[in-house]
Amino acid sequence: MKKLMLMLVATCFTLVAYSQKVQTSVIHTSAECGSCKERIEGVLNYTSGIKFAELDVESKDLTVKYKTKKISLDEIKKILVETGYDADDMKANPEAVEKLPACCKPGGMEKQGKQ
Repeated sequence: MKKLMLMLVATCFTLVAYSQKVQTSVIHTSAECGSCKERIEGVLNYTSGIKFAELDVESKDLTVKYKTKKISLDEIKKILVETGYDADDMKANPEAVEKLPACCKPGGMEKQGKQ
């Protein structure tokens, strides 16, 4: 009887785990450099509901895998905006952009190359 009850509980936990839908989305950002990559991935990979976040600096595309029952794509974009980066059609918070290092600001890598 105990084994049956234990199997039933294990099955319930498994069903709950699989019932959470995982979505993968790509967000175009305004990221400029490796520091941007570290900052964005650092913030998102420690956000509840996000399973994986990786930025391709060259294309500025961020791939995010997330649990749709815990966090929405719009909420993820808002986190990016508040961190100082554009997220598709959402523009970065200007106050957050000002707090970024010079290389991470829009056109920052180009400006550094000219100096």
